[in-house]
Amino acid sequence: MSKHFELMQQLERERVYDPDPNVPVTVAARNGSHVLSQDGWASEEALRLVQQIFALQAQEPPRLVVFAGIEHGNGCSRISASVAETLARTGRGRVCLVEANFRSPALPEMLGVPNHFGLTEALLREGPVDTFVKPLRQGNLWLLSSGSLAIDSPSLLSSDRLRARVAELRLQFDFVIIDAPPLTRYSDAVVFGQLSDGLVMVIEANSTRREAAAAVAENVRTAKVPILAAVLNKRTFPIPQKIYGWL
Repeated sequence: MSKHFELMQQLERERVYDPDPNVPVTVAARNGSHVLSQDGWASEEALRLVQQIFALQAQEPPRLVVFAGIEHGNGCSRISASVAETLARTGRGRVCLVEANFRSPALPEMLGVPNHFGLTEALLREGPVDTFVKPLRQGNLWLLSSGSLAIDSPSLLSSDRLRARVAELRLQFDFVIIDAPPLTRYSDAVVFGQLSDGLVMVIEANSTRREAAAAVAENVRTAKVPILAAVLNKRTFPIPQKIYGWL
């Protein structure tokens, strides 16, 4: 337990959110489309995270938030999709979930929609950004998938067009959730983070090394990207809730 407590101490300036390890993230089919189940994580844990980030902020709540795992396989895509779906269910406005992972996109398959005609096309073509998004079966929720994948797709993130498209998303939607690639492998999450209101780090219990998480957190701060929260995912041992009250 000390290993993970030390990890949390490294992130003591941020709020660490710890999902219930006994409630898995599940995917269920509904009306022919794959959506995150309203049972378990999606309705209970995601709601708590939505309240912490979007409702309990002392100042004006963030509207555009990046979710990024420390490493590949930390469960970031499932968590960002759960948060977006839960936020849409609260009825607080239009929500757009953005697949910003050009290398290994997961959201389209997870949500049962095609990946063609998405972020890549929005950065290469003309037209309002809302013509590139796909409505999901749940009301108030849209997906901007990564779109057509090419070797040079990640290079599009260095263009001025990205800043313009992000500004459009802010105008068209009340909330934007961006699912970004892992922080230890690519700089994409930081690029999006600098255009956002903050970043949520996803850490996998019993896998993410303390040193890696601490180094990533420092790099994010150096880039002047606010860390809104850290999600400790897949925890397999109990930690007293009182500890989290100290963070």
